[in-house]
Amino acid sequence: MSDILLVRMEGPIAVLTMNRPEKRNAMSDALIREIDAFFAKPPAEAKVAVITGEGGHFCAGLDLSEHVERDAEQAIHHSRWWHRIMDGIQFGGLPVVSALSGAVIGGGLELATATHVRVAEPSTIFQLPEGRRGIFVGGGASVRVGRILGADRMTEMMLTGRKYGASEGVSLGLAHYAVGEGEAFAKSMELAKTIASNAPLSNYMMIQALSKIEDMGRSDGLFTESLCVALAQTSPDAIEGLRAFLQKRDPDFR
Repeated sequence: MSDILLVRMEGPIAVLTMNRPEKRNAMSDALIREIDAFFAKPPAEAKVAVITGEGGHFCAGLDLSEHVERDAEQAIHHSRWWHRIMDGIQFGGLPVVSALSGAVIGGGLELATATHVRVAEPSTIFQLPEGRRGIFVGGGASVRVGRILGADRMTEMMLTGRKYGASEGVSLGLAHYAVGEGEAFAKSMELAKTIASNAPLSNYMMIQALSKIEDMGRSDGLFTESLCVALAQTSPDAIEGLRAFLQKRDPDFR
């Protein structure tokens, strides 16, 4: 990794820090390439990732100072590139917790909503300002943010450039936890340790299946659930989990 994405291991937790504080960690193509490279091949010992931003901001969206004019064909390929990378975060198999503060704007919100657990400090600002800039979301917000907020509220958010804070974000589902100032990273690490102690297969099932079941019809979703439970409950981890419960001890998942 380069100096724009700092990566370190804390036990089974990979900590990724976006390191462009002078830009409020705005997303350049170089930064998103580094994020893509990590999630394409995370360290074998990593069971969870925590992603955060240096300097009091998570990510202020696209770095408009690096904006280049693209024709329609180039623009669609660039958008689809973002989609692939965000899908790699959401469906790569590694649970991801995001520690949010300051700007979570545009592409930063697209990145955050590709993570599985989101913790927000009081300084957090959620915003989709594309409408005020004459552009449109292109990194997956119309699906990920749209499914959280609903099309009606997202439309209003984009039309007006409306900002939501941490507590509003939790009530809307943009974040799962609201914590005190300076507490997002510690809470994220606490949650990551809990997630890392789960059975790896059940973590994988939760990441892969639940959002896909949301795309399915009722009968297809229920059948997929049955397949997941059959795989999970017949695994060695399920045997260990039941044994640990009966013996009143913590499970030791291998």
